[in-house]
Amino acid sequence: MSDYHYKFDVRWSDIDANKHLANSSYVEYCAQTRMAFMNTHQMGLKELSRWGIGPVILHERYSFFKEIYADQTVYVSAEISGMSEDASIYQFVHKFYLPDGTHCATAEATGVWIDLMLRKSTSPPDDILEVLQEFSKENMKLLTRQDLKDLPFKPENVEAFHKRNTFTWKKDAAEKTED
Repeated sequence: MSDYHYKFDVRWSDIDANKHLANSSYVEYCAQTRMAFMNTHQMGLKELSRWGIGPVILHERYSFFKEIYADQTVYVSAEISGMSEDASIYQFVHKFYLPDGTHCATAEATGVWIDLMLRKSTSPPDDILEVLQEFSKENMKLLTRQDLKDLPFKPENVEAFHKRNTFTWKKDAAEKTED
C-alpha cells in the first residue's frame, strides 16, 4: 500500500457561516484529491478520454471530528478501500489531516467506471487496475454488484410535477401590486 496526500490551503471561499470548512468544500477537496491522484498516476483526463471511460461517484459519506478553519493547511489522503474483482466498482477513503497529524474528518466515496459512449459501467484498463492495487488498503473490501444495490438510498420516481398540478407560481409583493 502506498500513501497519497494532496495539500490544500483553506481559502475564505471554502468556509461557511459557522466559520469552518463548508460541507461542500469537503466534497470538492475529495474530488480534487482523486483527480490529482489520477493525474499523478497517468490516469488524467487525457488518458481517460483516450480510453473512453470516466469515474462516476454513486455514494459519498462523511464523519467529522475536528473543525478546519480559513487559512489553515489541510492534507487529504486517497486510498482504495474497496474494489470489485474486475475493478468496475471502486471505493476511495479520504482522511483530512492538519499538518501536526490531527485527523479532522474521513470520507468514503463509492463509484463505478463508465464507458462514455455506452453510458454503462465497465472495467478499467490494466493501467488503472495496477494503480488501484498499489494504493489499496491492506484490508481492502471485495465489492460486488450487491454492494451497489445495498447503498442506503433508492430512486423513488414520482409523477411529473407539471402533470400533478402541484407546481404553482407564487407572486411576490411587487408582482401582486402590478396586477
